Amino acid sequence: MSTRAATQAELELLYPRIRAATEALCAPLAPEDQVVQSMPDASPTKWHLAHTSWFFETFVLAPHAPGYRALDERYATLFNSYYHAAGERHPRPERGLLSRPTVGEARAYRAHVDGAMRALLAGEHGPLSGELAFVIELGLNHEEQHQELLLTDAKHVLALNPLEPAYRTDLARAPRAAPAAGFAAFDGGLVEIGTDAPGFAFDNERPRHRHWLEPFELARAPVSAGEYLEFMRDGGYERSELWLSDGWDARAKHGWEAPLYWKHGDDGWREVTLGGARAVEESEPVCHVSFYEADAYARWKGARLPLEEEWEHAAAARPIAGNLLERGRLHPAPAARVPEGELAQLFGDVWEWTASPYAPYRGFRPFQGALGEYNGKWMSSRYVLRGGSCVTPERHLRASYRNFFGPEARWQFTGLRLARSAP
Repeated sequence: MSTRAATQAELELLYPRIRAATEALCAPLAPEDQVVQSMPDASPTKWHLAHTSWFFETFVLAPHAPGYRALDERYATLFNSYYHAAGERHPRPERGLLSRPTVGEARAYRAHVDGAMRALLAGEHGPLSGELAFVIELGLNHEEQHQELLLTDAKHVLALNPLEPAYRTDLARAPRAAPAAGFAAFDGGLVEIGTDAPGFAFDNERPRHRHWLEPFELARAPVSAGEYLEFMRDGGYERSELWLSDGWDARAKHGWEAPLYWKHGDDGWREVTLGGARAVEESEPVCHVSFYEADAYARWKGARLPLEEEWEHAAAARPIAGNLLERGRLHPAPAARVPEGELAQLFGDVWEWTASPYAPYRGFRPFQGALGEYNGKWMSSRYVLRGGSCVTPERHLRASYRNFFGPEARWQFTGLRLARSAP
């Protein structure tokens, strides 16, 4: 648990703001867009709207709001994601088969939960305990995660459509720029990793602990699309010596020959973006690559992926700022100029794969009760990503934030930054 939950007054302001932000992300989508499930790892927009409401109903209202009545008792099963302790769940791969409840009914469910939450936050049931305030704050962070998932899942849906529809046609594009070249050096030594800050953090970020790092170097910018094209032109997808064994098998199984959403035509490589299909911009960070592709590229360059501890040590003193959701571009942008030796784009643009398996820190304590399933149950067969992406809310990030996906995942805005041991 956080050592300092947000106050009731803070939550009363924050709750409607975050819930409204989710609704705003849905506005460009037609109802037909919001009911499609394009693959088992993705969920329909409608499901995200309902599931984030289910969280507040299940963990806040049902146990803590006397007299609360569910809009429909069946929603408890339909919109449970993976919380075994919270009851039965509708199969994840079959969420797209739920033509009912409709999008309108999902929004009505959302409004029903919001009304009860407003009353709770206004103090109609008395002051919030610190424990309950923490659960609400966790629910808001959970919703911010689903804001990102909503966009990445919607992008996957739209990209499969041969009409190549855009999520929005008014997205601004950043000017071209040369990525920051070279590496920045770090001394290493005994460093502190994780957080003991009094504000909110997920359980997988705690406890703060000491870790020994050998001297290392980090690339000053993420790998660009142009640099990745060089790997492709050099036969990177055909050279088994560059790939981990499981990665080589995944490449063959899925037919990978380029990042996800890249298509080759007579005029070269194009990519599908949330702003529509367009030519690949070589100065932008490459994105939608798997851990296996990132690892193969790093090996091709004679480098490696960073350890998550190296990444966090490098990022710890830097402000959370960059091309994040609030910037409104919804696509990685070329790096802005930074002073020589400084790191560019640590936060935003693309989640950066690390070489670190997703595992608990020594002394890890999961959240209590069913909420303990939030992070701890996934600590197997996944790798840590750091830094956030162009669709991550800014307030959601910290230098200690640990994202995690399986090594074949590509539909998130995932890229890479090279590392190497100091000479």
